[in-house]
Amino acid sequence: MYLFKCLAKQYNDQKPFAVYRKPNSTTAVGLFQKTYALCEVETFEEQGFIFAPFAEGKRFYIPLAESAIIKETLNEATYELADVVLDYENKEAKEAFEDLVTRCVNAIKDKKFGKVVPSRKESLSYQVEDLGILFQKLCSTYPTAFCSLVYHPQIGLWMGATPETLLTVNGNTLKTMALAGTQVNHGQEKVEWGIKEQEEQLFVTDFITETLKPFSSDITTSEPYSKRAAKVMHICTDITATLKDKNLKSIVEALHPTPAVCGMPKAVARDFLVKEEGYHRTYYAGYLGELNCNVELENTEETNLFVNLRCMNIEEDKVNLYIGCGVTIDSDPTSEFIETVNKSSTMKKVLIG
Repeated sequence: MYLFKCLAKQYNDQKPFAVYRKPNSTTAVGLFQKTYALCEVETFEEQGFIFAPFAEGKRFYIPLAESAIIKETLNEATYELADVVLDYENKEAKEAFEDLVTRCVNAIKDKKFGKVVPSRKESLSYQVEDLGILFQKLCSTYPTAFCSLVYHPQIGLWMGATPETLLTVNGNTLKTMALAGTQVNHGQEKVEWGIKEQEEQLFVTDFITETLKPFSSDITTSEPYSKRAAKVMHICTDITATLKDKNLKSIVEALHPTPAVCGMPKAVARDFLVKEEGYHRTYYAGYLGELNCNVELENTEETNLFVNLRCMNIEEDKVNLYIGCGVTIDSDPTSEFIETVNKSSTMKKVLIG
């Protein structure tokens, strides 16, 4: 594909780019920046592909007006992914994460917050051979996710397949979702959810609806349903709001980070994670997507932003995977570690298979 030839050249030239495919779409879009500049988002009136951190870091974008734009239909090839050995007994990682979860539960018992989402980083030896094939494998494995490859020489190379929308804004209509709770996807038709997962998801729904009230004249929510994302499933509620005033910057800053990736109350949970996790999240659990544009439909107003989950940072000789889980007062540290292992399995298959 011509798009992937451009991708390889752009990466070799160390020029910024964003290549992505929207959920349930067969069209891959590439924005290939013509300069090496790091363009930062300030007003949210900019147009292009935005890439923003969880807490600290540069909120940059690939400018639409300064990029070559390529759109191509992905082929329908499917990829057989090799099985990977899931390391549930990695003593060092297990003990460190269980200790973190225990500290989270204790903080909840001390009424510092009602929910928090700790995470961990796992590094694997890896060398990129063909970014185009890697991206196609990702899209084939996650057909209902937002799949992306984002690069800037000052930021690094990031790849992800996220099931979670931060927001979509078209005119005065905003759509988003409350996504939380996790269990392994065995392909079962009827899904049973425990009280812990239901309460966790309700935290997220309540936060989003309350956050949107000052900006909206009307808000509607769907009934919770099970949303499948490769090997795992989540509880999801769709939320639609009619905006009184399209102040995109204020809305995004109010919603991000959501309880699904941070906790509630937001500020206290975020400060706790920055202090206690023991590593810097950078762009994991940040957000990314089209800002004031829909390149596929040539719409210059629509915004489509996604939470940067199921993501990795690809370095010269290794890849860093990021995985987290929602913790409430009833969380079991061992079960939460197992959940992170399950969440990382499909991404590992994409890399290794």
